[in-house]
Order: sequence, then C-alpha cells, then structure tokens
Amino acid sequence: MIKKRNKLNLNILIPIVLLSIISIISIYSAGIYTDSNFGNLAIKQMLWYIVCFIIIIYIYTRTNIDIYKYSLFLYVLGNILLLGLLVFGVSINGSKCWYKIPGIGNFQPSEFMKLFLILYLSYFINSFRNKYENPTIVQELLLILKSLLIVLIPSVLTFLEPDTGAVILYLVIYVVMMFTSGIRKIWGIVFIGVVVLSFMFLYNFYNNEEDKFIDVFGINTYYRINRILNWKEQSGMQLNNSIYSIGSAGYFGYGIRKTPIYIPEASTDFIFTIYASSFGYVGVVILFIIMIYLDISILVLYRIKKYRYLISGVFAVIIFQQVQNISMTIGLLPITGITLPFISYGGSSLLSYMIIIGLLLNFSKNKIINS
Repeated sequence: MIKKRNKLNLNILIPIVLLSIISIISIYSAGIYTDSNFGNLAIKQMLWYIVCFIIIIYIYTRTNIDIYKYSLFLYVLGNILLLGLLVFGVSINGSKCWYKIPGIGNFQPSEFMKLFLILYLSYFINSFRNKYENPTIVQELLLILKSLLIVLIPSVLTFLEPDTGAVILYLVIYVVMMFTSGIRKIWGIVFIGVVVLSFMFLYNFYNNEEDKFIDVFGINTYYRINRILNWKEQSGMQLNNSIYSIGSAGYFGYGIRKTPIYIPEASTDFIFTIYASSFGYVGVVILFIIMIYLDISILVLYRIKKYRYLISGVFAVIIFQQVQNISMTIGLLPITGITLPFISYGGSSLLSYMIIIGLLLNFSKNKIINS
C-alpha cells in the first residue's frame, strides 16, 4: 500500500513538547546543586528551546530540502571544528571540548558532529546502494572500510580532546547504519570476531603491561579505561548518591528542588537522577512512555526510502543515549558522561537534536511512504 503524508507529524512533535517541559522543570529542580556561576540554567534552557522551536518551524516549512547536497561540506566543517579545539578549545574538567562564544556561552562541536556524521554516512550508503543493486562481497568490504575511515577521522579528533562518550556514539552510529544498509550477515560475524579479539588484546596489554600501555596511549586513556572497567564495583560518590536519591524517592518523589543529597553534574549527566528523585516511580514511568513513543514514531519513518539510513542513525543514537544515561545513574552501565537527549542541559546538544527533529518533520511531510 502507498500513502501520502502531508500533515504535521504530531507523533513526533507532541513528545518533544512534553520532554521540553520535563527538561526545564528538571533543570530548575537541579538548581539547588548547580554552581551559581552558571546562572539560572532553567531560564537558559527555556530560551534554547524557544530558539530551537523557531528553527524547527523554519525547517519544517521549507520545500524540496536536499540535505544530502550539503552533507560532505558539513562533515568537513565538523572535522575542522574538532581539530580547532586542540588549539583554541576551552578546557573544562580536563577536556577541551568547547569553544567559548562571548555573550552566548560554550559551543561543543562533537554534538553537531553526530548529526554531520549521520548525514554523510547516510549519503554515502545511499549512493552505494543506488550504484550497486546486488553488490559483491568485495564491494561491500570497500563500503565497510571507507565508511569506517569516515567515522575514524572525527573519532580520533574527539578522543584527543578527550571526549570518550562522543566517540562511543560515533561508533554506535557506524555499526547500526552499516547493519541497516543491507550488507551480508557474514559481516556481523566478522565484526563480532574483530571486536572480541581487539578487546582481548587491549585488555591483556592494559592488565599486564601497565607502564607500556601508558607510554603508548597516555595516562588519560589508562584512567578512562580503568574507570569503565571498574564500574561494576558500584563505588564512587556520584553513583552512590544517585542510587540513593532514586531508590528512596518512592512513588511520587520528594518534590521539585528537594533532592535529598548532593548530585554532581545534576543538570547534565545526572539529570535523570534529579527528575526521578523529584517525581518518583510514577514520574519515571510517564517519562519512559513519552520517550518510547517518540522512539517508535521516529522508527516508523524508516519506511521513507531516501532517508532510511539517516533515520536508522538518528534512532540508534537517541536510543543508545537514553539507555546509557539512565543505566549509568543506577549502576547498570559505566559512567561515560553521555547526556539524556532533550532533557539534559546544553545548548549545543539540544540544538543539534532539534535540527534533526525539524528534518524528520520535514521528511514526513509530503513524502511517499511504503507501508
């Protein structure tokens, strides 16, 4: 069956509006543990949302958007911005991940690089599929290697900042987009084998040749790997305070601005902790319903043939951030500094994701969809 959509996709827009309200309230609630030097982050987030909704309206009302035409330019621009951070970036908590823009705040290129990477990989895979209807295994191998190179360039630049969380997201985007591109299943077996062997080699090197490992990869890399590998010990003030705040919140929580214990990075990495402690288990269930509904609404757009690879990348990165962020606040996964999409404070992150939402709304308007 073929159907034509020409209305605003409320299945995406309504969850975004609800998440914006949750975000502002949660950031306001986190204000009791936010450094006063940051000002009123809730007001700043509200202003960012206003700007983002204006951008969404602009993108949605455009006709004949050919985003692929700009994908290579945006990809190159993103890498130049990442490279520039190594020289001109502002150091915060030991990482040079931001440019400081007077009068506006900090700008984080890695947040936009996620979007640029999804766009360019989508264009690259789409071009490959248009060129080869039934590619040989050698042609698929070239696709995999060339795509990997596209991902490795920003990954290396981002790792040098260092920003391990963003690198993980780049790799998630690559893996999901590769396996939704229609390549042979044998590559999945090869991929798993390569990952397992690489992990075994690096773990043995890290565990048995500590001094040499530090000489090769540096002390910062050793520290980050050590933190990830030791997450299962459930130790550390951040995690312990987060688990206590969530676990003791009950059905309806402590209320706004009443989180009972100090939470570091309360408005960013641990915003879920603030929300859960404020609104309890009932609030968490409501949040999960909204997020899942949004995720499914995005996945449904996979039927748009021209943008299916782009949509798979968007879906993957949003789902991964949701699972990783929430899981790290309750000790199920390592703490990696990955934020919660549409809820954590941050202009760069919010702007990049809202541009994606604007594009999705545009794609779902006046598009022929196979169903």
